Amino acid sequence: MLSRDAAATFADELFAARRDRAPVPPLSERDPSLTPADAYAVQDELVARLRADGGRVAGYKLGLTSKPMQQALGVDEPDYGPVLSSMVHADGAALAVDDFIQPRIEAEIGLVLERPLTGPDVTTLDAARAVGGALAALELVDSRIADWRITLVDTIADLASSAAIVLGSQVVATTGLDLRTLGMVIRRDGEVVATGAGAAALGDPIAAVAWLANTLAPYGVTLEPGQLIMTGSLHAAFPVVRGEWIRAEFDGLGGVGCRFT
Repeated sequence: MLSRDAAATFADELFAARRDRAPVPPLSERDPSLTPADAYAVQDELVARLRADGGRVAGYKLGLTSKPMQQALGVDEPDYGPVLSSMVHADGAALAVDDFIQPRIEAEIGLVLERPLTGPDVTTLDAARAVGGALAALELVDSRIADWRITLVDTIADLASSAAIVLGSQVVATTGLDLRTLGMVIRRDGEVVATGAGAAALGDPIAAVAWLANTLAPYGVTLEPGQLIMTGSLHAAFPVVRGEWIRAEFDGLGGVGCRFT
């Protein structure tokens, strides 16, 4: 197991990298013995520093929810990280490229909890009953690891590579809505870049919520009413640069967009 001091040292590095927009070498190269459990210990230390800097945990994001991404990193399940309130922006937000290191963007289905959800043994039906609504969302992912040279432990430690969230203004009740077949198209300056459907997120975005509740259970964490769950990208993330306008439209959920300055 990684020592508390070692986890704190890695977290200090990642916090400084975020603040100074200066990437660090992969943690996995410097300590090949790191396990996912070690990486989550680093993540916890990093979250403590981000909270002290003025954020609160507003929900969670899932990463590596698609089979191609899991295969790319040699894993067979997702990872997760808290979403801090300081990371959340409204539809139409202007985001400064210089606030990030090597940003990429993803369109996702965001889910808002209406009831608490505590694992273990949470089923997809349990999760469906706890979810109150869905909304269109964008996630800006950014790696504080140099050149996106990441393994699973690198991205876990680095807050699951999350940097910013942009949320649509419309929360839609999920009753009678099949999120698996819900389609999405994302455009850059009006040109289609990618399409996707809800099933790209672990087969079903609701199943992603159940997975998260069960994964957090050993740590005594309950998903709380009002929290946002970002359920995973519906397409391959792509880089963004200054001057671009990104807009995603979702069947039944409306749209969400942001511009980069």
